[in-house]
Amino acid sequence: MEASRMVEALEQVWAGIQRRHPDVPAVVVTLGAGSVGVPAGYLKLGHFAERRWVATDDPAGMSELFVGGEGLARGAASVLATLLHEAAHGIAHVRRIDDTSRQGRYHNAKYKALGEEVGLTITQTPPIGWSGTALAPGTTDEYVDELETLDRALVTYRHSEHEVPADPAGGDGDEDETGAAGVPAAGGGRPPKNGYSLTCGCKRRIRASAAVAEAGPILCGLCQTEFTR
Repeated sequence: MEASRMVEALEQVWAGIQRRHPDVPAVVVTLGAGSVGVPAGYLKLGHFAERRWVATDDPAGMSELFVGGEGLARGAASVLATLLHEAAHGIAHVRRIDDTSRQGRYHNAKYKALGEEVGLTITQTPPIGWSGTALAPGTTDEYVDELETLDRALVTYRHSEHEVPADPAGGDGDEDETGAAGVPAAGGGRPPKNGYSLTCGCKRRIRASAAVAEAGPILCGLCQTEFTR
């Protein structure tokens, strides 16, 4: 039930983006794990994938919007920024603009322009180019209704594969594929008042306010991985 509520909310927000930007295509919204199949310290917040779904009445297929369940912990503003980020990729697909290279990892200046078009502030994030994403001034005011929709629906989120919660019954907890016992995950569904403790792939640790942590990815300058909870 919770998953269906969240997917419905994501679909409603995507429809709101389409109303404002007609070149944003229709998608099949999927919600899943953003930490599976990626190195520790990395987190996939979302992706736009062209023509991954086929409908019986549409042989051309529909594109996919994936949203990582771990990223839902960042709050409504961050999730909206993720959706707008993927919407910019969707516009590039419709307009046949090559906005990325290196198997879609490097975001070029054309992507930066599209991101700004949909209401984002795009910053350069080595080594993946113009990928840093945050809501531009004024975008929050424009999407007040959509942010309220997300805020009501985001009542749960997924733990990272590298941050497995301990067994509340006092057991040893689940084990990952290396046999290492899981460690307790921090926090609940709402941001703590004193901010988050974040760790990168090389185990450096920082503390950031909830607003800063939810504004977009924070990358380590040494290992180039994202600081995560």
